Amino acid sequence: MAKKSSIEKNKRREKLVKKYAGKRARLKEIISDRSVSDEERFQAVIKLAELPRNGAKTRLRNRCQITGRPRGNYRKFGMSRISLRKLASEGMVPGVVKSSW
Repeated sequence: MAKKSSIEKNKRREKLVKKYAGKRARLKEIISDRSVSDEERFQAVIKLAELPRNGAKTRLRNRCQITGRPRGNYRKFGMSRISLRKLASEGMVPGVVKSSW
């Protein structure tokens, strides 16, 4: 089990990402648009830099929904390889069957 503080920190980051997603997208659109004047683009860069760093989507960490483990995650299931194997062998994950040949 991961530390509670790191799990909570990631949850706070998720909230900030949702909050600032629209604003960040608009500013990035202005920055990448070459038809806009250099002054406006520069102002957009400054405004983007003033936004909280934890509002960036790249700051998020994929974590297991059950244990909070940060590594070995399957995006499709939202859990770590260890949790997935345990629940799949118990038959708790729909559509997943243990292979045998």
